[in-house]
Amino acid sequence: MVEQVALVIGGIAGGLLLLLLIGVSCCLWKRLCAKFTYEELPGTTTASSPQRDKLCQLPARTQTSRPPGVPFVVPPSFQSRDWVPLHRREWAQVPQRPCLAPERLPHTAGSNLGDVRMVGTINPELYKLPEDNSETNFPEGCLGRLWFSVEYQQEAERFLVGLIKAQRLQAPSEICSPLVKLHLLPDERRFLQSKIKRKTTNPQFDEHFVFQVSSKSISQMVLRFSVYHVDRQRKHQLLGQVFFPLKNEAMAGDCRRIIWRDLEPESLEPPSEFGDLQFCLSYNDCLSRLTVVVLRAKGLRLQEDRSFVSVFVKVSLMNHNKFVKCKRTSAVLGSANPVYSETFSFKAEPTELDTASLCLTVLQSIEGDKSHQLGRVVVGPYMYARGKELEHWNEMLGKPKELVKRWHALCHTTES
Repeated sequence: MVEQVALVIGGIAGGLLLLLLIGVSCCLWKRLCAKFTYEELPGTTTASSPQRDKLCQLPARTQTSRPPGVPFVVPPSFQSRDWVPLHRREWAQVPQRPCLAPERLPHTAGSNLGDVRMVGTINPELYKLPEDNSETNFPEGCLGRLWFSVEYQQEAERFLVGLIKAQRLQAPSEICSPLVKLHLLPDERRFLQSKIKRKTTNPQFDEHFVFQVSSKSISQMVLRFSVYHVDRQRKHQLLGQVFFPLKNEAMAGDCRRIIWRDLEPESLEPPSEFGDLQFCLSYNDCLSRLTVVVLRAKGLRLQEDRSFVSVFVKVSLMNHNKFVKCKRTSAVLGSANPVYSETFSFKAEPTELDTASLCLTVLQSIEGDKSHQLGRVVVGPYMYARGKELEHWNEMLGKPKELVKRWHALCHTTES
């Protein structure tokens, strides 16, 4: 019994000695760790590049400054930061003030990879979308503008037209109720039409139309939009028209194209005896370039069955009544009112304009390679032209680099 008591007392004493030893060891280890912590060596400084000093100027602090409770000297690279206490006697570093924006610095061979430098900046101009002026730049006297889309499906031989919207329609009254009719010229009898949009000069249509057209004849047709105002008595008053020739380049690619055009007024003058021709003239004195845009003809006196007749326009530049250069439009089938919208340019020096003239001849193809002249018009200086033809030429010279558009009556000659 006595031996058991002695063993228990000895075990308790041994445990207490072991705990005492562990406590003394922990104290010695803490002191040893504190003794070998980082100390700033006297006479040593941290290498800092002038570029880094330029990037951010921070307030200097003494090397011997020691935050309370931190048992070592703060390295110089961290002396610009303040210390804030956290829970459990821990400390965190917070920047004393935000660093200023870095400047562009030249790269030097001796600089460290760790140096902060700005390689470049983003140019916002490169990420801007192309500016769309279709809804802002309206010419003076504009009757309105129409947006539409076209697409031709080669395999199905279907011509798809999307009527999107119109803006700034010039209505005869304050209340405008627009309606659009679509024709595929030269067929004047068949047409498709949109729904009536009530009480708006900026209608949003968003309607789609389908024409069944063969691939052989699509390039010789013209899409015409006629915009009408429908009054309370259901009468239609024409506000303007848009002509869009379906050339090969316009229909190529089997892709949908969105297009906008300004409305054109209807010609109220009746056609002359042999028909009329509308074209534009422009002269660029810097490039010495004379430009002719053949738009359309009306009221032509065709000689044969219209369904098998093709009509084209020949544009000739003349000097002293001698041909200098001749160009021609594409042929339009079966229409006494063909639409072309084709542009031609000629080289003409400013000194040659007093003796130069333009002859536009409307021709009808007949058997073989022969052609029959339906009429012509000559524009030029006083030496060759009078009346509207002379006025058109002088207006072109008075408005350089501008397209001057006019109708001209065709005169008949016996030449072919």
